[in-house]
Amino acid sequence: MDKNLLDIICCPVTRLPLELADAERLESLNAAIRAGDLRNNADEVVSDVLNEALISRDGRLIYPIRDGIPILLEEESISWNRVAE
Repeated sequence: MDKNLLDIICCPVTRLPLELADAERLESLNAAIRAGDLRNNADEVVSDVLNEALISRDGRLIYPIRDGIPILLEEESISWNRVAE
């Protein structure tokens, strides 16, 4: 993820800065995806594991990064509460 891009983008819902998800959170996220239990905020099952993701500074919302492109759509975001369940 380009550092310059990360400095200017923000969460479209909370307007808070975004940061790269650390390895521990990414592994928790991918474990939920592999288990088939994870749904995004459009209530669609998330089936592809993620190599990278962005998380809002408050830790509430996760946005996937696919092929190096951050997907900053509210319906594509994942609530951290759904991962932690």
